[in-house]
Amino acid sequence: MTEFKAQIILLLCLSFQITAQELSYDSIPVMDYSVPKELVIADIRVSGIEFIQKEVLISLSGLKEGKTIMVPGDDITNVLKKFWSQGLFSDAKISAYKITRDSIWIDIYLKEQPRMSSLNIEGIGKSESQDVMEKINLRNGQQVTDDIINNTRRIIREHFIEKGFLNTDVVITMKDDSVRVNMVELNIDVHKNDRIKIEEIYFTGNNSFKEQVLRRKMKNTKKVNINFFKASKLVSDDFSEDKAKLIAFYNENGYRDAKILSDSIAFIAENRINLYITIEEGNKYYFGDIEWIGNTKYPSELLSAVLGIEKGDIFDQSILDERLFIDEDAVNSVYLDNGYLFFDLTPIEVSVEDDTIDFEMRIYEGKKATINEVIIKGNTRTNEHVVRRELRTRPGDLFSKQELIRTVRELANLGHFDPEQIAPNPIPNPADGTVDLEYKLVERATDQLEVSGGYGAGMLVGTIGIRFSNFAARRLFDPKAWRPVPSGDGQTLSIRAQTNGRYYQSYNFSFVEPWFGGKKPNSFSVSVYYSKINPNYYSYYNYWTGGDVPDEHMKIFGASLGLGRRLSWPDDFFTLYNSITYQRYKMKDYTGFLAENGTFNNFSFTATLGRNSQDQIIYPRRGSNLSLSLQITPPYSRFNQKFDYLNAPEEEKYRWVEYHRWMFKADWYYTIFENLVLMTRMHFGWLGHYNDDIGPSPFEGFDLGGDGLSGYNLYGRETIAQRGYPNSSLTPTVNGKKSGNVYTKYTLELRYPISLNPSATVFGLAFLEAGNAWYSIDEFNPFSAKRAAGVGVRAFLPMFGLLGIDWGWGFDSYPGSSGPSGSQFHFTIGQQF
Repeated sequence: MTEFKAQIILLLCLSFQITAQELSYDSIPVMDYSVPKELVIADIRVSGIEFIQKEVLISLSGLKEGKTIMVPGDDITNVLKKFWSQGLFSDAKISAYKITRDSIWIDIYLKEQPRMSSLNIEGIGKSESQDVMEKINLRNGQQVTDDIINNTRRIIREHFIEKGFLNTDVVITMKDDSVRVNMVELNIDVHKNDRIKIEEIYFTGNNSFKEQVLRRKMKNTKKVNINFFKASKLVSDDFSEDKAKLIAFYNENGYRDAKILSDSIAFIAENRINLYITIEEGNKYYFGDIEWIGNTKYPSELLSAVLGIEKGDIFDQSILDERLFIDEDAVNSVYLDNGYLFFDLTPIEVSVEDDTIDFEMRIYEGKKATINEVIIKGNTRTNEHVVRRELRTRPGDLFSKQELIRTVRELANLGHFDPEQIAPNPIPNPADGTVDLEYKLVERATDQLEVSGGYGAGMLVGTIGIRFSNFAARRLFDPKAWRPVPSGDGQTLSIRAQTNGRYYQSYNFSFVEPWFGGKKPNSFSVSVYYSKINPNYYSYYNYWTGGDVPDEHMKIFGASLGLGRRLSWPDDFFTLYNSITYQRYKMKDYTGFLAENGTFNNFSFTATLGRNSQDQIIYPRRGSNLSLSLQITPPYSRFNQKFDYLNAPEEEKYRWVEYHRWMFKADWYYTIFENLVLMTRMHFGWLGHYNDDIGPSPFEGFDLGGDGLSGYNLYGRETIAQRGYPNSSLTPTVNGKKSGNVYTKYTLELRYPISLNPSATVFGLAFLEAGNAWYSIDEFNPFSAKRAAGVGVRAFLPMFGLLGIDWGWGFDSYPGSSGPSGSQFHFTIGQQF
């Protein structure tokens, strides 16, 4: 410090001696600097500065006009220290350009650090450079100081060290800008070098678990082995997560005091390290006595049974929390499902002796809470009454956690709102024992446009259709409602057309009202459809060359009415749906199916008992969807037993079609971990007949194999997808005609979402699938199934519905093939497998 002051005094002496020669007539002789003197600052000027405001620098100095300073003295020295401490200047001087008897005129000379005119990063790719630029946050015109250089080097090294490049070198150089004064070009050269791999992971202090067990718990930090899919680099964030997983593993096994004392690395080669982890396990603890205090509404025996933890069980804090508060059947649900919203439960450790922990579960039950007000927010398109009729939580009801969860499910299954963003918010009012419920909803587009193509019967069939899933028929005559169509009442209107020019045409109209009458969840549906096909293959040529197309056709007209209702027994997930359907097939010189001329009538009644508890429509994570249906026609042949059906022509035998058709479908969804879902499926169908002389009906059979896209459907056959096999390849052929009257299908499908955004829900899947079809129930063998496996992806776009592509490998042969089906690609639109 003494040396620094001496330099300042010498500098001042020189400055004052030089300027003294230029003093005006009232200047005094050169001062004797060995004798300090008080002088008043007459003026302060700043020189050498280009970018920083001079007023700011004068203020920073602490000097001002009229202030008395001692020359020489600490006042000038302290000002220089301030400027040097900022790190913004490469030079700083203070001199006097004029001195009188009692005043001094001061000049502060400062030279700024150079500023950056450009930045160039070398040695890494473009995307990596962008990531680095965002982290270092350097801008053109910014001063380049030693601190900035060192901090930039540190940030870049840490960025690549976190990615496993522990030997990263960062060289930063500056070059004067040849055009602009006091500006420099900054060049950063990054050498990542080889990624550092973990050769071995060693544990110390692990007395209860072997090293290989602990290594498996570290999901992201692995040692080098022959499995190229396992990471073997040391990434800081991943390693921190893995250390937390190690401690969680110990905690789950009773070692609640376990901790990691230290971790370190040692280089054993240029790009290889050993990782050393020291663990202190502590004692292993067990649950002891659990006593319930404050519970007057429910006995301790009931609460202990719901808790499900016995004395002597290994202590696990996460299990205790789950059974008390988190699981759907947790202890708090006993109270919350019965109105006790203000209930509070606090587990207290009252004794820890040796390896046993005793608990007191201290309960405050409080009063039952009644729902006061239910607030709906976010339903910008859907009318409020559509939402409110699905609520299980209504004003005046006791609060129930179970009914709150059920309401969320019902709202999600409407399909009008994003299920990931349905947010119920209870607002307790302890003063009056009530609670307000607020449901925050986010509308999503539900109308769908279907544009697809399918190949069948030697021709390509195009399909176009539109489906309005939130239609409002009561507003048809309201001009303001056509934006673009009346909406908001939750009705479904569908219009669909299929065609291959003049050879095949099909039109379909359907309407569904889910709350017929508006008071109960009784559905009403109506549909009408018409199809026509001209199968004369010569008409292709005639049509395009301007010739006549023979009027050879099959026309199909059909209509159906349906009524459904929600049941309350066995539970209110059950529904019963009944419908009647009439179809008329009219042939004129039509070859290839039954008689060339004639009319065939299909009048049937269908009853379907279903139970649907899946939590949402697009990407269900839990629940099931089961249905059992029976479709029957009157047994016409029983009413006319004298008629010789065995030898009758087909136009007489099938004038009134008779059959009974049984269907069973079951889908289950299980959440394995977070959003990873296992879907299991089992389907069975049987088309039976009343009269052996007539045999199986040529209508309403099953067509198994392929992608499930029907192209067109003439005879009421149901097209069943079976991945890994060509379309229709598993349907048996009898007397030259496809005739599948029994089928079964089994599916295991593992799903994981890529995006759950309501504008594009995308998930990947891997599947195992097996199925087969038979001509008669006597041939049916549930174990004789054609096996396949594969992968696929599904994307739900609100405008187009569900799109998907699958690759499957069929392990077995199919009728007409000489070996396994092998590789098959399948595309699907508007349906789920």
